[in-house]
Amino acid sequence: MAKELKLMKGNEAIARAMIASGTDGYFGYPITPQSEVMETLMAEKPWETTGMVVLQAESELASINMVYGGAATGKKVATSSSSPGISLMAEGLTYLAGAEIPCVVMNAMRGGPGLGTIQPAQSDYFQSTKGGGHGDYQLYVMAPSSVQEMYDFVFDAWDIAFKYRNPVLILTDGAIGQCMEKCYTRDYVPRWTEEERRAKAPWGTWGKPANRPHNIITSLELDSARQEVFNQKLQNKYAQMKEEDVRFEMLGCEDADYIFVAYGTSARICMKSMQLAREKGLKVGLLRPITLYPFPTKQVAELASRVKGMLCVEMSAGQMIEDVKLAAECKIPIEHYGRFGGIIPTPEEVLEALENKIVK
Repeated sequence: MAKELKLMKGNEAIARAMIASGTDGYFGYPITPQSEVMETLMAEKPWETTGMVVLQAESELASINMVYGGAATGKKVATSSSSPGISLMAEGLTYLAGAEIPCVVMNAMRGGPGLGTIQPAQSDYFQSTKGGGHGDYQLYVMAPSSVQEMYDFVFDAWDIAFKYRNPVLILTDGAIGQCMEKCYTRDYVPRWTEEERRAKAPWGTWGKPANRPHNIITSLELDSARQEVFNQKLQNKYAQMKEEDVRFEMLGCEDADYIFVAYGTSARICMKSMQLAREKGLKVGLLRPITLYPFPTKQVAELASRVKGMLCVEMSAGQMIEDVKLAAECKIPIEHYGRFGGIIPTPEEVLEALENKIVK
């Protein structure tokens, strides 16, 4: 698979990037609006070219536990779903984090709660960044805002997953998953050989040689003192993420009086809202968190020290705004604007909200 410029959907980009990044296995279950991930993988038939396994499991519960089993051997194993499906995977995700097993998961968010609607939303922020399942654990969460980033972030996600031995969540929504844009593909990264896999994942359950103890993959520890030590190890890992792997984008913030804080589809809308605002003489910038965990706390705090106000734009009732307010330490007015239930706000609505809530 050589470099090409192709027109593709975001969901197709995820699938093609999985093949190109040397993924060993994908186990999933169809759910709108991300079903094209599996459909694309089935159409591409990577098992005939790279040897990648693609399997439709009988449920989301089955798929995440297949990920657990495959990834425990040190192989690159992935899955994808949409909001209710990710909820069903929550127990498996906390087991993966508790067993320190790297994997990649994509969530194309849809409106909720419950089955809700199949239209796009951003109301899974809490679920994604505050755990979602039980226990003191975190996922590394990346939020693409274009088809190109959907593709590129798969490669980045594998690097992060194995750097920290941690699940990585690519958190997108139905709009980006379904929209069609040009995308530059990459040269194919060969799947690891058996020797490479054993070198990169010495912790994996790939067989016990005579010169080392058993590798045991589990999230169970009945000794409370040892579990506390392990939990502290996880917290140290998350602290390292915050120091080394925070990602963000800042647009027009150098001279801004006001700031939009938005990710994913909402950030794309805010880029147009910025343009409209500046045409009216309002100096507005955009802070786009690319990693939702770890969150760009330092960047929010720095902006809060020199601008007049911030508007958090989310396709939800307001979730990320809590992290923005904590980072800003209430130094300036911070308000939320969002549509939910599957409705996408317009740039004009966002600008009007800024004027009414912050500029006044």
